[in-house]
Amino acid sequence: MPGPIFVQPWWLDAVAPDAWGEVKVEERDVLIARLPYMIKKWWGYTFLSMPPLTQTLGPWLRPYPGKYTNRLSDEKKLMTKLIGKLPPFDVFHQNFHYSNTNWLPFYWKGFQQTTRYTYVIEDLVDHEAIWDGFRENIRREIRKATKMVTIRDDLGLDIFLDLNQKVFWRQGKPLPDGREFIERLDSACAARNCRKIFFGEDAKGRVHAAVYIVWNEKSAYYLMGGGEPELRNSGATSLCMWEAIKFSSTVTRSFDFEGSMLESVERFFRAFGAKQKPYYQVSKFNSPLLKIAIGLLPWVKKKWPQSRKFWY
Repeated sequence: MPGPIFVQPWWLDAVAPDAWGEVKVEERDVLIARLPYMIKKWWGYTFLSMPPLTQTLGPWLRPYPGKYTNRLSDEKKLMTKLIGKLPPFDVFHQNFHYSNTNWLPFYWKGFQQTTRYTYVIEDLVDHEAIWDGFRENIRREIRKATKMVTIRDDLGLDIFLDLNQKVFWRQGKPLPDGREFIERLDSACAARNCRKIFFGEDAKGRVHAAVYIVWNEKSAYYLMGGGEPELRNSGATSLCMWEAIKFSSTVTRSFDFEGSMLESVERFFRAFGAKQKPYYQVSKFNSPLLKIAIGLLPWVKKKWPQSRKFWY
């Protein structure tokens, strides 16, 4: 199935079992457009939204080899068909992949968008060039960490989840997803050999930090992270990220940090020399009352997927 790893049926089966659907456009039994979504019912309302740990969904359209003006016409036609095939909903809320730069057909159908950002290292071939693109503080942290920790990839999911859990406990926040959810997704990724966890462990056997990545043939994605709060100044997080980037060059083309609108997180990603990529968060409320409720009641927003990244 074409598109990022997050739109693959097996991924959606893992993150939204029996709770996702899709609309498609086909010509002569050939898929030319597709839009998957998670279906969620809440207080009698229907949401078409994003599963947890799924950075982007949005429409996939066949590559169009002709003139640019004809391509835009084709995009309008296909997106309009996809929108028309969507089931009835009260709220639509999705992040589109940054490669999808045209959301006008959604605007014309009453949708709204907010621009968000991710950071991407587009070419993983030249490690020296990537290293030179790092800010000095990142290089300094990596050098420091190499004297304190060793990178391992064999410590297993349980140790990773223990680290990830400590991040949320330290912030006084509940875990956004249960361990069973992560175990199901991890099993699906492991069965397809498209995930790896990098741990930074010192000579005393203490694990300082960990980074969890997934990938397909086009890109690797930083999915989750974790860290020991008492050891967070060792630089191990930066070292784990650097090892993840280097490994990714052996299996795919680019590395996507998956973005963040949090200022401290953005600063960290940017320090790796990654290129800023805008993407669209597209939404539509068919229920004015629900729109007001979501805007006025902060606790309602907790129903949206939360991040399991390691920022602490």
